[in-house]
Amino acid sequence: MSEVLPDPAATPPQTARLVNLPNALTVLRLAVVPVFAYLLVKDDGLDDAGRYWATLVFALAIITDRYDGMIARRTGQVTEFGKLADPIADKALTGTALIGLSALGLLPWWVTWLILVREIGVTVLRFWVIRHGVIAASRGGKAKTVAQALAIGAYILPLTGAAATARWWVMALAVVLTVVTGLDYVVRALRLRRTSARAMKAAAARRSNAGSAGATGTRTDTAA
Repeated sequence: MSEVLPDPAATPPQTARLVNLPNALTVLRLAVVPVFAYLLVKDDGLDDAGRYWATLVFALAIITDRYDGMIARRTGQVTEFGKLADPIADKALTGTALIGLSALGLLPWWVTWLILVREIGVTVLRFWVIRHGVIAASRGGKAKTVAQALAIGAYILPLTGAAATARWWVMALAVVLTVVTGLDYVVRALRLRRTSARAMKAAAARRSNAGSAGATGTRTDTAA
């Protein structure tokens, strides 16, 4: 069963400092995106050394994405800036990698657009349901993230032969997980809104009944 977390907008304001290690890692990940893009497309992708360096930069950026949020939560350094900038940095890195690979002819454009539409769509859905609650990442969503990172990393590397064939299967798995988890998120978002709407109506009805009872009691006392 999916876990529904409280609306973060309803939590007390964060007191963590804006300048901290998790935010620094997020900013660093954003800053290396242009460097990564240059290394990837250098000499139209024919520079093997550039591709290896691009893979290293991509891997390090993915690692910071894994740990900056963990550090922030464990050390109480969660900030509004971090909550906004972290997914932006993640999408910027992944989107740049996918678009670069497709521009070089290494990855079909339909794969790139499918993944990007899913990621952007889920981000929009998060804003759509934010006042009702936050849907925690599922195991499938986490598996999707790992599969995408492995597949993209494998495509960045200048592989040939059996290794190049193997990376195609990893990307196929990433695409399947992308579609399935995207549909699952839509279902959970719709369910959350319906559940929240019913809860709000029930709460409004209780308040209305309580108000009516209070008003009746007041009139009775006055008549007496």
